[in-house]
Amino acid sequence: MKTKGLLLVMFAMVVSVSASGQLNEYKYIIVPKKFEAFRANNQFQTSTLLKYYFTENGFNAVYDDALPEDLANNRCLGLTADILDNPTMFVTRLHIVLKDCKNTEVIRSIEGRSKVKDYADAYKEAIQEAFITFAGLDYHYEPKSAEKEAKDEPVTISFKDDVKSIKKKPDSLVVEQKATPDEQLYKSVEPVPSNIVKAEEKKDMSPTWHESLLYAQPVENGYQLVDSTPKVVLRLAETSMDNIFLTKYQGNSAMVFKKGEQWFLEYSENGEKHQIELQIKF
Repeated sequence: MKTKGLLLVMFAMVVSVSASGQLNEYKYIIVPKKFEAFRANNQFQTSTLLKYYFTENGFNAVYDDALPEDLANNRCLGLTADILDNPTMFVTRLHIVLKDCKNTEVIRSIEGRSKVKDYADAYKEAIQEAFITFAGLDYHYEPKSAEKEAKDEPVTISFKDDVKSIKKKPDSLVVEQKATPDEQLYKSVEPVPSNIVKAEEKKDMSPTWHESLLYAQPVENGYQLVDSTPKVVLRLAETSMDNIFLTKYQGNSAMVFKKGEQWFLEYSENGEKHQIELQIKF
């Protein structure tokens, strides 16, 4: 199991490094309300989970029936998420795939697995494991040079006989408002409410990050520790000594080291030293 976990994290790192720069070209992640692999909308909360995890990892995720104006006019600004479901009799198995506007696969996650019998819990666990691929990506949208030039082009707007030239603002939106009684109504098409809440809302309901298993992903000059959310919680800098790393905790210098078979995070607070036990899988 230890070897499998190490291979899983190393493969996720290779996939992430090779695709991180390429993903910066895309402004949005489009999450379908219904995936081809499932019979119903948001079955097992798959759409809710994907949108939540992409948003938590710094991506601008939107549902396919609620596209921003610029994305609706140019689908190539976004990547469409898909779930490739390949279950066996006793194991839920899946990959998360992102495709461009030409339906070309840009990135495929590692395989997420779960042996949990309940389908909703199994898909949640498998999606969390697959999301290790996207956790810790240094994603930031970088418009292509052609897009930047187009945004700066002047546009002429006519107000009867008065013609003025203005500059487009990159994120400006045009909203047409109507006030007829029929158009005051709307129908919500959001997925079934999720039992997922933000971390600060559930801090008293579930273990903190240092009480859960952390995966060590190799990065330049050290490692990054990823929890099951998945989210990067600590970055470890190598030292000249084995099993001793430097890090930052609550804004202060700290150290992660191994004593016997147990890992510890040591930090100072108000002049006193504190230690926290960690569960780390390399």
